[in-house]
Amino acid sequence: MERPPIVLVHGTRFARGQWQPQLAALAAEFPVAAVDLPGHGSRSTEPWDLERAADVVAEAVRDLDAGPAVMVGHSLGGYVSLHFARRHPDLLAGLVLMGASVATTGPRTVPYRLVAALVGRLPAARLTWWNDRLLRRLYPPDVVDATIADGYAFHTLPVAWRDMLGRFDASSLAAVRAPVLILNGERDRVFRSGEREFARAHPGARVEVVPGAGHLANFDAPAAVTDAVRRFARELSPAA
Repeated sequence: MERPPIVLVHGTRFARGQWQPQLAALAAEFPVAAVDLPGHGSRSTEPWDLERAADVVAEAVRDLDAGPAVMVGHSLGGYVSLHFARRHPDLLAGLVLMGASVATTGPRTVPYRLVAALVGRLPAARLTWWNDRLLRRLYPPDVVDATIADGYAFHTLPVAWRDMLGRFDASSLAAVRAPVLILNGERDRVFRSGEREFARAHPGARVEVVPGAGHLANFDAPAAVTDAVRRFARELSPAA
């Protein structure tokens, strides 16, 4: 039975190592890749650009050489995946939108503009120390070691966030022509606040909530997130 490839797209400030808990488990059954977006990880010296981010994802799909892919995008990566779906619809087999079902338009954008401005003023070394300490306190090494090793794209966060603001709402999901799974942590109150509107915008979109998980659902409940992605991808297998 042929299985669709899976491409994993990381969230704000992280890089491909965010998917450490999922990569090996999914690779046992699917062609799989995790990308570094511009300004993050191995591409940390590249300037952030949304068009280029979508093209980086497209390159990963083509490199797997296994046909259209299931895109799994978390937070920033979710919005990049929505843009990828508009820019490269022929390369998309399905979309898992994780922690990214809230509009980036309207008055709710004000706090994010303020946070982006604040991050741009704080020393990166201090932010790195705080992030490392927090991740090590909350999660086991096999979940976060790769994320910590990748480092954090604090220099990219302000420009990337500003670039997302004003661009995405439920209508962005309506334009997706492939099956959709909206996958959110139960405690992710902010980034799942538009969950119902996003689901209504796409006929047949399914919503799954990961019990007890927050915004970093794939850290909080690695096995549950892996299982949800695996089940969704199996449903899209040609011979399933």
